[in-house]
Amino acid sequence: MKKIIVSLLVLAVCFALAAPILAEGQGEGGEVRYPKGALDFVAPSGAGGGWDLTIRTVAKVLKDTGLVKVPMPVRNNPGAGGAVHLASLQEKPKADNIITVYSPPLILTKLSGSTDLNYENVTPLANLIADYAVFVVKADSKYNSIMDVMNALKKDPKSVKIGGTSSAGSMDHIQFLIMAKAAGVKNLRQIDYVNFNDSGAAQVMGGHIDLFSTGLSEVRGLIESGDLKALAQTSDHRVGEGVVAAIPTCMEAGIPETFVNWRGLFGPPEMPQYAVDFWVNTLNQMVKTEEWKQAKIKNGWDDYYMEGPEYLEFLKKVDQSYRGILDEIGMLAD
Repeated sequence: MKKIIVSLLVLAVCFALAAPILAEGQGEGGEVRYPKGALDFVAPSGAGGGWDLTIRTVAKVLKDTGLVKVPMPVRNNPGAGGAVHLASLQEKPKADNIITVYSPPLILTKLSGSTDLNYENVTPLANLIADYAVFVVKADSKYNSIMDVMNALKKDPKSVKIGGTSSAGSMDHIQFLIMAKAAGVKNLRQIDYVNFNDSGAAQVMGGHIDLFSTGLSEVRGLIESGDLKALAQTSDHRVGEGVVAAIPTCMEAGIPETFVNWRGLFGPPEMPQYAVDFWVNTLNQMVKTEEWKQAKIKNGWDDYYMEGPEYLEFLKKVDQSYRGILDEIGMLAD
């Protein structure tokens, strides 16, 4: 009889360890399997941008690998550099089904005064990738290198019109200014910057701006087709493959600086711990899959995985870094 009881106890323990993460205090019997029902994956931008590509890629890999078996529809909730969606998340504290992607604008929009919210008002789950800025011009532009642009700005900071899809003081603007400062350009405040929402590539091809500052993955197709000429990207090494791998770094051009467009996943404020644990564990598994590896190669992404306290400390450090350049151009709100 004792042997039977011990065997039953062992089986019970094994079953408990193998069972999916459970949420306490919900549903009949006080427990409910998680995740249950469709999840809400959100890109806080329009279709086709870096956030949209990242969250859709995550959803596809999670489905293809079977790591998540419930539906993961992706929707877009654009506006104000991600601040519109960030505000909407505050209306759903403790929700366990919303997963969203953010990057430097999560910090920059507060520093520039566009919102009072930042990374402290969401639940960091894990950073996944590093994308990089790329500076592109139209195919027949007179500028053939990033130093051609920087030298022109040194002579006259009004001589080159810079454009991006983020607002002034946010990522596309700041990533160019960081490079310009490192290249020795003075009077950063005088450099003309124009934002065009989602049409920056069309604006540079049409000659309305001289240089488009954007994310590498967002214009890869136009670089490969020859419609845009890439002058430089902001990693410390060549990335991607094919035409993308041929894009020189700013460091190769003599600019001693880099800019990392980190991208990670976040939940709503006060996301339940059972949901946080599930996503940290699942994303940790996802980034080790062959499907994720191929997605990174395809999109020219570098691995930049962080979770938990490490990710939170990283967010605090980049917050301080961005403050410096915004302060220099007079756009630091606080």
